[in-house]
Amino acid sequence: MASLRLSIITVCYNSVTTIGDTLRSVAQQDYLNYEHVLVDGGSTDGTVELIIQFAEQHPHKCIRWNSEPDQGLYDAMNKGISWCEGDYIGTLNADDFYVRNDVLTTVMRTLDEKNAPALYADLDYVAADNIKKTLRKWRAGPFKHNAFLWGWMPPHPTFFVSKAVYQAFGVFRLDLKSAADYELMLRFIHKHEIRPVYLPYTIIHMRVGGVSNSSLHNRLAANKMDRKAWKVNGLTPYFFTIWLKPLRKIGQFLAR
Repeated sequence: MASLRLSIITVCYNSVTTIGDTLRSVAQQDYLNYEHVLVDGGSTDGTVELIIQFAEQHPHKCIRWNSEPDQGLYDAMNKGISWCEGDYIGTLNADDFYVRNDVLTTVMRTLDEKNAPALYADLDYVAADNIKKTLRKWRAGPFKHNAFLWGWMPPHPTFFVSKAVYQAFGVFRLDLKSAADYELMLRFIHKHEIRPVYLPYTIIHMRVGGVSNSSLHNRLAANKMDRKAWKVNGLTPYFFTIWLKPLRKIGQFLAR
């Protein structure tokens, strides 16, 4: 297992107030064979300076970073994927952090034991101003064949994928906007039928504030992009598939 190299991508832009938690949560992991690839969009608030300072304070950690303008989150993600040297790639947003120091060890052990192309787990949404306050719990559950037809998707921040899968089936589509992560997982799991392993543990705390859910207008726009995600892959959902996807989030509040 230790021979498997892991790459963690963090995309950031003016994230100085939160990225310190993200950096520390990765650096404190007890899995050592990893690199942390930080893709900054040209921050002006001190984010880059904080990253540089952290890297200098932790010279034994493999922290790689770049700062330049980009076309948004998923363009930056694609840059990070192209720079990654690991056998597997995970993502950790600049607002998020791992809940324990053994998360990456558990993830990599499971991937190695199952010889799996991908893995996903559970996450909790926490308040932006109080990370000890849980607002929602996303319990993805075991993968089932055709689950996407029933509005299911795994939490993308918990999604670890073999680099070979990206090389075979492509990266994020920028034209899908906020649904780019949904489309990518739909393409990998539903269309090309890779079989992800489910790790039934909460591994990430995510601060609230998703763009697609911030208003009815944004939710309808996201719904339109979700439909496009099926169309561009030559797939046909059930008539209720796209509406079930946001409705499934109700259970995340009930799980509190």
